[in-house]
Amino acid sequence: MTSNKWLGRAMPYLTVLAMLLVWELTCVLFAIPSFVLPRPTVVAVSLYQNFNTIWFHAERTLLTTLLGFGLAVGVGLILGIVVGSSQLVYQGLYPVLVGFNSIPKVALVPLMVVWFGIGSVPAVLTAFMLSFFPIAVNIATGIATLEPELQDVLRSLGASRLDIISKVGLPRSLPYFFASLKIAITLAFVGSVISETLASDRGIGTLVEQASANFKIPLVFAGLVVVATLGIAMYAIFAYLEKRMTHWATRTVEFGIGG
Repeated sequence: MTSNKWLGRAMPYLTVLAMLLVWELTCVLFAIPSFVLPRPTVVAVSLYQNFNTIWFHAERTLLTTLLGFGLAVGVGLILGIVVGSSQLVYQGLYPVLVGFNSIPKVALVPLMVVWFGIGSVPAVLTAFMLSFFPIAVNIATGIATLEPELQDVLRSLGASRLDIISKVGLPRSLPYFFASLKIAITLAFVGSVISETLASDRGIGTLVEQASANFKIPLVFAGLVVVATLGIAMYAIFAYLEKRMTHWATRTVEFGIGG
């Protein structure tokens, strides 16, 4: 492996290390108190001291995120196929999807509390609502951009509309699909934490809200670090799957995942 490849794989870690160093030095030089902006070392200590508590909440956040994300994948796939395969459906349904996606989801959380009560359901639904749109749009784009000439050739060979979509359109949409998954999983975490902040008794959002109310700012940052780490881990998993399943359409290196 060449030195450039090693450097490319090390760049994410070097960048994070440089950011943490600048953060630490800035807090020290300007004597910023921990209840305003804690140093990374203080956050690390808080993470160590409260690990059991943080993980107790992180488990719920991870569960609700994955449930909402899984629901988004299923609904997004179906909507994407329907919208991308029919011009009439595209014209009728796509503006509705855009309008729904434009609604701030935080405004819907109080309604979901009225409907479903405080707990995991609002978090799952918020994660779903934030993450299904990129999946649906990317699948629809992958299918809708299938060349008319190619479709004509396939029809002349006896392929039905279903054959064209299932055997050509969907495989062609895989790069779009995996690109949307990497975006959607991060949005799902955002949705879960937002809902937990407003309407839950457990989760990183709840932990952050309680810690903020008690001015335990290092604990707030520790919880956010855990969420960021989970998000990066899920992103890396989908990047790995993307490389293995669509290697013909992916970049050589992403988050240190290379050939």
